[in-house]
Order: sequence, then C-alpha cells, then structure tokens
Amino acid sequence: MLPVGMSEPKEVAQSVTEVVPGLFHWHVHDDRIDFISSAYAMQTEAGTVLIDPLPLADAPLAQLGRITAICLSSGGHQRSAWRLRKQLGAPIYAPALSQTLAEEPEHRYSDGDRLPAGLLAVFTPGAGTTQHTLLLEGDPGIAFVPDLLARPPGEDVALIPEQYAFDIEEARRSVERLLGLPFTVLCIAHGEPVTTHAKDAIRAALAAAP
Repeated sequence: MLPVGMSEPKEVAQSVTEVVPGLFHWHVHDDRIDFISSAYAMQTEAGTVLIDPLPLADAPLAQLGRITAICLSSGGHQRSAWRLRKQLGAPIYAPALSQTLAEEPEHRYSDGDRLPAGLLAVFTPGAGTTQHTLLLEGDPGIAFVPDLLARPPGEDVALIPEQYAFDIEEARRSVERLLGLPFTVLCIAHGEPVTTHAKDAIRAALAAAP
C-alpha cells in the first residue's frame, strides 16, 4: 500500500480514448509502482463520473464534460482524486473500509450500494482489503475492476501475482465471482480495457495463474 499523501503518479496523460460510447479511458506509466495504471470516465445525462482518476492534461479533461462525481474502487486508488475535487468541486465516493485516505471523502460506500451513474459496488477483496468492482448494468454492461487483474499493452489479461496480493486465494475467488456478473466490457485499473470476449479473457487468466 502506498503511504498516505503519495496519491499521484508524475506522468500526465495527454489524451483520452473512447472505449464504447460514453466510456473514456486514459493511462500513464505509474512511477510509484513501475507499471501501467488506468483511469476511466463515464458520461451520463447528469454529468461525467471519474473512476480512479489519474493525472490528465487540461484539454482532454475538458473534453470529458462537467465532472459531477469521483468514485474510487479502493482506498489505494486515491491518485488525482483530491486535487481534482479541489479543482472541479466534485464529491468523492470511497469504500467505507478505507483507513489510509489522505483526506475525508464526501461519501463512503459498502457492498451493494449504488453510486453515481448507477454504478453498483460489489465487494471483491483479495488483491487488497477495500477493493470493490464498480458495475454498470445495462447494454453494454461494464465492470470497473481494481487490482485483481492486469493487462499490460499487447499482453493478455492476467491475475494479480501472488507477491502483490493481500490474499491470493481470496483474489482468485473474487475473480471467479466476476464471471457471474452481467457485463461485456472489462475495465482494468492496471492495463487496457477489454471490449470483446471479456469473460473468456478472465477464464484464461484464471487457467494460466499458478
């Protein structure tokens, strides 16, 4: 876990990519972990919701529209949330179990709670102790999954390595639980999103894991 106050990586993303209509993705090489980190934004009629936001240049940030909420999938994904809250005035939603947040969020949520944009919080621990998959039901269903899975550019989806997991067996059970959730788009906090055959990619990751 990163120390309190070390919220942001140094690199600033210069563009965003639209994954499916209304869903945007950007990423940086995260110097704090020497690995890729990804962030997402969901545009709705009521405004745009950021999920685990990372540093983003002003022009692409403006492209996302009016930011109305910031949702953290885990206490370890504070990243740019506090700076953006101050800059944009958007409230932060964070897991109720989080004990190492640099600041206090406006809202704390638990398993089964509904967040802005209609996101459903699904407790999926194992990689850490506060991690929730944020599920957007509908067509397409979208799952924002924290540190359980990774997908470096050009590589397949993989289960978190045991040395980085709080409890690797619990992480595996949480990933297996993902297969029962209604989604077709998989948004990974450390890697490229998966827009086709997402559950096949998860099954392959489980099969390939030690």
